[in-house]
Amino acid sequence: MSAIEIGFLAVYFAVLAVLAVYGSHRYRMAYLYYRHKFKLPTPKGTLRELPRVTIQLPIFNEMYVVERLIDSVCRIEYPRELVEIQVLDDSTDETCAIARACVERNRQAGHDVVYLRRENRHGFKAGALKHGLERAKGGLVAVFDADFVPCPDFLRRTVPFFADREVGMVQVRWGHLNREFSALTQAQSIFLDGHFIIEHTARNRSGCFFNFNGTAGIWRKDTILDAGGWQHDTLTEDLDLSYRAQLRGWRFVFLPEVISPAEVPVDMNAFKSQQHRWAKGSIQTAKKLLPLILRSELPFEVKREAFFHLTNNAAYLLMVLLSLLMPISMLVRFQHGLYGTLLLDVPFFITATASVCFFYVACQREMGLSWWGRVRYLPFLMSLGIGLALNNAKAVVEALLNRQSGFTRTPKTGAEGTKVRGDVKKSYRGGRNLLPALELLFGMYFTGAVWFAYEAEIYTSLPFLVLFQAGFLYVGLMSLFQRRLKGRTAVTTGGAP
Repeated sequence: MSAIEIGFLAVYFAVLAVLAVYGSHRYRMAYLYYRHKFKLPTPKGTLRELPRVTIQLPIFNEMYVVERLIDSVCRIEYPRELVEIQVLDDSTDETCAIARACVERNRQAGHDVVYLRRENRHGFKAGALKHGLERAKGGLVAVFDADFVPCPDFLRRTVPFFADREVGMVQVRWGHLNREFSALTQAQSIFLDGHFIIEHTARNRSGCFFNFNGTAGIWRKDTILDAGGWQHDTLTEDLDLSYRAQLRGWRFVFLPEVISPAEVPVDMNAFKSQQHRWAKGSIQTAKKLLPLILRSELPFEVKREAFFHLTNNAAYLLMVLLSLLMPISMLVRFQHGLYGTLLLDVPFFITATASVCFFYVACQREMGLSWWGRVRYLPFLMSLGIGLALNNAKAVVEALLNRQSGFTRTPKTGAEGTKVRGDVKKSYRGGRNLLPALELLFGMYFTGAVWFAYEAEIYTSLPFLVLFQAGFLYVGLMSLFQRRLKGRTAVTTGGAP
């Protein structure tokens, strides 16, 4: 074996090792969850009087959901004289007229709801929230994105925690209005359930930092101001502000039993756009705040968790590199008769992939699903995560290279259950770029690798190769064809796995 081949294999196993470390972090999350799951948060003390609350609704071109949002917020149970609702509208389409009419209708019904519009979209969502905060009457500020339908008891169940002067923010769990719509929405729902039920609970109850998710949460206004306010130098202004506030000593509370339903993207391109923004923003936040966190006097456990939390998306870069190296590594070892060394990959893959299975099975178990309900989507989840590697790696590279980009909204269509609008405007579907072609090339690359492994009887590699093949082909094909289809057909061609 030549020096080049030895070096190649060394790089391959180094990439596997780092991915295994990030994969094993899921085991730690599950461990912390089960260790602390019974530390139920309870309000400390009693509020002498109910505080005034401002509810901010930042919207941009949300014609299909804005009315549903405003009406649901107006149904929240809280003394009307203590609630101010701000509709922060940066829209450039029919949404403006729909929102104005809905605001006026609810104002006549006795609600303190105001329509605020800026001259420009400077700072995007962060800029809109900052603009509204400067005019907010409430000492507490709740935020809901356009696709949410908050439950009437939201304030009744979150406000009591602010009796503790150290509490700066309370976050509730996201529900999913259209979980059952397709395999894609099922997978997204499971991903989000794992993030909220396992990760948020584990971080919050173990004393580590966790983050406001941009919506379905309520802040103390003084906390926002003390932490430096809303800033738009990252695409995840919520993550950025969360870490700055906790660095200042504010305590956050997560309430998994309080659920705020929302719509998940039904279109692959919309889903990829959302994932791109989250991945890029997390790396931007890591570059901005991680040095401060590591130099602080915080406990080692808090620093370690912050590192994994903020840098986790960097693993997508390594996933792309692994995708390129894996078939070649198999071929090199086959040519030299080193069949046995292929088994060396198994412990790394088990650490990296079995952790995904364990993590999401544990999450679905906590939700009370049956055994079949817990496991049937696991292969699809793993393939989908792999298929997103190119999309999210691109986001990581842009963040590392300081390439700035605007805040790209995630299109919402008003989907609920298994229903979706059939008349959705093209501008409300996900964008299009050349990335699907590259994803399909990766899919064909792994198709060749699968064929070679089968012909050469290298059966130990087949399960992993098929996961990569299916993931890249599914994401690439759905990205290309969903946008061309209309109505329900546009989002159901993915099918159940």
